[in-house]
Amino acid sequence: MAQSSRAEPVARPGVPPGVVGEEEKVMLTVKRIEKLRRTPGRYLDRNGLVLEVFSPKSASWFLRYQRAGRERWLGLGPLHTYTLAEARVRARKARGLLADGVDPIEEKRRAETRSITFEATAQAYYLAHHRGWTNDQHRKSFLNSLRDHVFPRLGQRPIGDIDEADVLSVLKPIWHEKTVTAQRVRNRMERVIDFAIAAKYRGGSNPAKWAVLQHLLPQPEKIAQAKHHAALPYGELPTFMSRLRDMNSVAARALEFAILTATRRSEVYAARWSEIDWAAATWTIPASRMKARQQHRVPLSPQAIALLRTLYAENGNPHVFVGARQGDCVGESAMMRALRELDAHITTHGFRSTFSDWAHETTSYSNHTIEQSLAHAVGSPVERAYRRGDLFDKRRKLMEAWARYCASTPVTTSEVVDLRSARA
Repeated sequence: MAQSSRAEPVARPGVPPGVVGEEEKVMLTVKRIEKLRRTPGRYLDRNGLVLEVFSPKSASWFLRYQRAGRERWLGLGPLHTYTLAEARVRARKARGLLADGVDPIEEKRRAETRSITFEATAQAYYLAHHRGWTNDQHRKSFLNSLRDHVFPRLGQRPIGDIDEADVLSVLKPIWHEKTVTAQRVRNRMERVIDFAIAAKYRGGSNPAKWAVLQHLLPQPEKIAQAKHHAALPYGELPTFMSRLRDMNSVAARALEFAILTATRRSEVYAARWSEIDWAAATWTIPASRMKARQQHRVPLSPQAIALLRTLYAENGNPHVFVGARQGDCVGESAMMRALRELDAHITTHGFRSTFSDWAHETTSYSNHTIEQSLAHAVGSPVERAYRRGDLFDKRRKLMEAWARYCASTPVTTSEVVDLRSARA
């Protein structure tokens, strides 16, 4: 029997078993493809190029190859976009990468991620995490701060290209003038880039980490003091509460309730009637609305209970403090407007500081009891693991004393009276 004059195909590095060399005859033609696309299946062309037919209207090109002993399939595009000749060119380019020791699938992924911008990554991070943030203000400020300070410079830059110089170009202009804001921006940039690393949008280390930047920027505590929430001195509170009680609005009652309970505004304006236990005079805030993600019981003083009984309950509305729209609750901005109407240059959160100052300076209650009343975590994790009680009875007495102080008669004169003369 005569032997064929054509040499047998020789296996080459990077070509999987069963895939022949360039010299092997072509297995697919344009006419044959027109017939094959009617029948689902995989059809080999040459050197690992495969046409996979999913249905008469759907078919795609793939390159089959082996990498580190594992079979891999690289998508080369749909049949209706790339002709047979074009698919062969794309397959040849991918085989060139293999010859250079580069995995074409990994290179394709890197090329795709190189087009993902910082702004797109920040949006993706926000969508993935914002539902877990209990603080509405933090939710709003996260993207706002990036829009103000980062997006104008780096928003359209590929996330994989951002380095220390880019981060510094954002932070340096505000590091001295707006130190607290700059710290928050840096922290948010770090979280976005960490997200990008985890999502395989980029590799390497995070250039926004303070461990890196501390060598390039001055320590923030040496150039600025943190500005705390503006708070009312507790000596002025009875006068303020008297004026607040004269205001006739739901927002004013929500603010008054927040002060009487020493709770956060976000915990107050979303309060629901189902959380109030009238018999036990207790308000139980679910973990989903607490900053520490732990359920918090608030003892309600007689003054707080009396306030609740004056409120209008809207049919079908579960909220304690109803909003302007049916079924809604009063908003944070409404509470802030109530403060502005009183010409008070303070914040709602600052009243928690007022409570803390009053409790520490005028009562004998322990720091632990006071901090528990503020729903703060006290002590080390080990200490908290062993001390699981919430000091509820002690906190009730403290909150009743606080409510009595809030309702006390305001001091209306600043005249200093000599005690001996007064006794005489």
